[in-house]
Amino acid sequence: MTTLNLAAKLKSKNYGQILTESMSISRNNIIPFILVTLLFGLWGFANAVTDPMVQAFKKVLELSNSQAAWVQMAFYGGYFCMALPASIFMKKYSYKVGILIGLGLYATGALLFYPAAINEQFWFFCLSLYVLTFGLAFLETAANPYVLALGSQKTATRRLNLAQSFNPLGLLAGLLVAQQFVLRNLKSDDIADFRVLDEVSKVMIRTTDLMTIRNPYVILGLVIIGVFVLFLVNKMPQSRDNNESSSENTSQSIKALVRNKKYITGVLAQTLYIGAQIMSWTYIYHYAEAINIDNLTAGYYQFAAFVLFTVGRLVGTFLLKYISGAKLLALFSLLAASCIAGAVCINSGVGLYCIVLTSFFMSIMYPTIFATSLGGLSEEEAKIGSAGLVMGIVGGALMPKLQGMIIDIAGTGVADIRIMGLPEVNLSFILPLISFAYITWYALYGCKDKSATKLQF
Repeated sequence: MTTLNLAAKLKSKNYGQILTESMSISRNNIIPFILVTLLFGLWGFANAVTDPMVQAFKKVLELSNSQAAWVQMAFYGGYFCMALPASIFMKKYSYKVGILIGLGLYATGALLFYPAAINEQFWFFCLSLYVLTFGLAFLETAANPYVLALGSQKTATRRLNLAQSFNPLGLLAGLLVAQQFVLRNLKSDDIADFRVLDEVSKVMIRTTDLMTIRNPYVILGLVIIGVFVLFLVNKMPQSRDNNESSSENTSQSIKALVRNKKYITGVLAQTLYIGAQIMSWTYIYHYAEAINIDNLTAGYYQFAAFVLFTVGRLVGTFLLKYISGAKLLALFSLLAASCIAGAVCINSGVGLYCIVLTSFFMSIMYPTIFATSLGGLSEEEAKIGSAGLVMGIVGGALMPKLQGMIIDIAGTGVADIRIMGLPEVNLSFILPLISFAYITWYALYGCKDKSATKLQF
């Protein structure tokens, strides 16, 4: 081929051709890949817009800290409870049907915020989030293995990281919506002590604030209905288990997964990663408080962490063209552990910068652990196996609770006592440090179990 012909060929390429060649996706699968990739941003949005609601509900509905924590328990509990049923359902039917059900539950949960705001009962809001995350469990259980199945196994990890790059974009959008359209407009936030108001004033402010909290969820529900229609009218490559002994196959798949050391260590790695991620993002405010930084300013540090998370995902996806997923995971988890160690040992703004920087190195962990854990599994086993990995999201409910208990060990403040010259909030970050240390071990040894077929990167 001459130089002129090569130049003409390169010039004639469009983005679809680039995606087809670099990610090993056939032309027929480009539209399905784009649609499924959109889902990663949608559940990122739900995650980010819900976290600040803990503080909002606490003040508006006059809740204690433990009562307000039911927001996260409902959110992550929905993932945990529905992931396995979702995978069993999709094993019998198809990824597309699972995605449609997920979008339907997602929209239903979001729209339930409308009657919940009218009812003004906290349990109703928690129920809405619980239903919403039923949908997210379906979406994550379907979307992750579906992206892996839309092309060659050789580029599976890179393809999943590209799709997961839209998750932090959803996080950024969700955080901005929560800050600019909810927290900034809460009337109760302008009052030093909401509890001292007379009952009539409380009712007026509560009604207004609950409507403010309701609005983004209702709008989100309407958007999800539009996405549902897109999936409904587009033809999607489908996989379906036509074997009549589906329950027997499911049982066999579960037994095979339990015996698969690489998969089991991967589920634990995923659980610890989600816990470390939520701890690093939730307790950034507490760490900032210990060095006399107010919550508004701390919010900008969290936003910077989300930006680094987004950049890290893009950089990681590029690096996966040249470095295996396991090696890059080992490198990034080791660097994340180093950053958290800095946060533990340095009681100043530098320690806060270390927590923020951790997000860059966390960026590729979820999809890479997901891909390495499912590598070499049959399609039937992957459908069940993906549920176990999604259920690992429960780490985001349990581990932050443990970190909060460490912070409260000597009182409700963040620096009630000092151990070896460090406040307890610093020492609480030992938990994500342990998590990243385990993930490093998993990347170096756990995912290379000789008894399981390895995914070729």
